[in-house]
Amino acid sequence: MSTKNGSKFLALTVSAALLTGCAAGPDFKRPEPPAAAGYIVEHPAADSSGHTATAAQKIVLGENLQAQWWRLFQSDALDQVVQRALEGNRSLVAASWSLAQAQEIANARAGKLSPHVDLTGGVGRQKYGAQFLGPLAKPPPFSYFSVGATVSYTLDYTGGVARSVEQQRAFAEYQQYQLDAVGLAVTGNTVMQALRIASLRAQIATIEALLDRDRENLKLVQLAFDAGSVSRLDVVSANSQLASDTTQLPQLRQELSVARHALALIMGDAPVASMPEFDLAQIVLPQNLPVSVPSELARRRPDILASEAQLHATTAAIGVAEANLYPRIDLTASTGQQAISFEHIFDRTSNVWSFASGLVAPVFDGGTLRAEKRAAVDAMRASLANYEQTVLTAFGQVADSLEALNNGAEELQAQARAEQSARESVDLTRQSYNEGNVGVLQVLDAERRYQQARLGYVRAQAQRYIDTVQLFLALGGSGPPPPPL
Repeated sequence: MSTKNGSKFLALTVSAALLTGCAAGPDFKRPEPPAAAGYIVEHPAADSSGHTATAAQKIVLGENLQAQWWRLFQSDALDQVVQRALEGNRSLVAASWSLAQAQEIANARAGKLSPHVDLTGGVGRQKYGAQFLGPLAKPPPFSYFSVGATVSYTLDYTGGVARSVEQQRAFAEYQQYQLDAVGLAVTGNTVMQALRIASLRAQIATIEALLDRDRENLKLVQLAFDAGSVSRLDVVSANSQLASDTTQLPQLRQELSVARHALALIMGDAPVASMPEFDLAQIVLPQNLPVSVPSELARRRPDILASEAQLHATTAAIGVAEANLYPRIDLTASTGQQAISFEHIFDRTSNVWSFASGLVAPVFDGGTLRAEKRAAVDAMRASLANYEQTVLTAFGQVADSLEALNNGAEELQAQARAEQSARESVDLTRQSYNEGNVGVLQVLDAERRYQQARLGYVRAQAQRYIDTVQLFLALGGSGPPPPPL
C-alpha cells in the first residue's frame, strides 16, 4: 500500500471511529431511595408538635443527625476522648492511606486518556550485510547517534478506557465511604466504652454502698447476739450475706479494667495510659433524637454509600469487558535526529520522522472475552443484591434501636418503681426487726431484693444511654473528616 493510500486508510479509520464512538456498557444510575416513610409499624403516641415521646426523650422523624453527634451528650470528658480517638486510632489512619492509594490509582488510570510522550536517545554501532547493499559491496561498520521524541495514543473510540477510569474512581469513592464507616465505628466504640466505664463505676459504687449496709447489719446482729436476743444462725446469715455481696466486686472491677484498656486501644494508646473518669450523672441523656427518614438514610449511611460505590464500579466493569470485544487502534508518531557522527546530529538533513497506526481485532479467543462480559454482568447483579440487602439491614437496625428505646423507657420506669418499693420494704423490715417483730433473715432478704432492684435500675439507666448511641450509629451519623496524613 502506498503512503498516500495508507494515509487515506488511516484517516477513514479514525473518522469512522470518532463518528461511531460511544461509551461501551450501561451508564450507572443511582438506585432510587426507598419510598417507606418510617421504620416501624407501631409508634408511641405523638404530641401536637409531631414529636414521638419515649419517656424523657423525643424522636423527631425527618431531622438529620449532626456531624459531631457525641456532643449531644454534653460531656467535656466524652468530647476529649473522642477527639483523642480521631487523632490516634490506627485503623482510621490505615483507612486514610487506603483512600489516598485508591485516589492515586484513579489518577494513574486517568492518565491513559491522554497521549504519552517519551524522549528517546541512543548510540550504537552497526554493519550492513552484503545481501542488503549488493554482492560487490563491502560496507564497513559505522556508528550512529539518535535523539527525538515519540508520541503514542490509544484511540478510545469504544469508551473502554474511560470506563476503566470510571471504575477506579468508583473504587476511590468506596474507600472514602469505608473511611467514613471506620470513623463512625471509632467514635461509636469510644462513646460506648466511655458509657460502659460510667455504668460499671455506678454499679461498683452501688455494691460498695450495699456492702456498707451489710456491715451495718452484721454489727446490729452481733450486738443482738451478744445481748442474747438472736441465735448464732442469725450471725452466720449476716456474715454470709456480706461475703456473697463482696464476691460481685472483683468481676465488676475486672470488667472496668477491660473497658478502660479497650478505650485506650481505640485512642491508639497503650493500656497503661491514663483514662478520664466518667460519671453517668455528668453525661446528659439527649432529649431530642433526630431520625432521618428512610430515603435520606440511604444517602447518609457510610455502609450504604460504600455498597452503592461498589455497584457503580461493577457497572463500569461491564463497559470495560464490552470494549474488549472491539478492535483496538493504537497511534504512534516519532520525530528526531539521526546521524553517523555526533557533530551532525542536529543538522537539518538529519531529521527523521514516522507515523503509524495499528489495529488489533479479536477473531477467536475460545469465548474468553464474551464470558468475561457475562461475568461482569453477574458481578453487577450481585452488587445490586448486596446493596439492597445493605439498605434493608440498615432499616432493620434503626427499627431495632427505636424499639429498644421504647422498651428501655418502660424498663427504666419499672426498675425505678421496683427500687422505690424495695427501699421502702428495707426500711419497714429494719424497723420491725428493731421492734422484735421479725427476724434477721427477713431483713437480709429485704436487703437482697433492694440490692437487685438498685443494680437493675443502674443497668437500665446505662442501657438508655447505650440504646441512644446505637440509634445514632444506625442512622450513620455524619462521618468525621479524615485525620491528617
